[in-house]
Amino acid sequence: MKNELQVSGMSCGGCELLVKEALEEQKGVTLVEASYRKGVVAIDYEPEMITMETVKAVIEQQGFRVQE
Repeated sequence: MKNELQVSGMSCGGCELLVKEALEEQKGVTLVEASYRKGVVAIDYEPEMITMETVKAVIEQQGFRVQE
């Protein structure tokens, strides 16, 4: 399954990398693309292994805000 989240607070490539690496560590996440310029995190994941709530929590634990 694919999903794209609007994420605020990313201001550089380091922010992108922080989010990307944190999500890639999660079981069930198969692909992550983050863009601070667009304020977007695109994720491919297995919904039976990880929920969107968990994905959002991981992003927010890195210090960024997921827009609803």
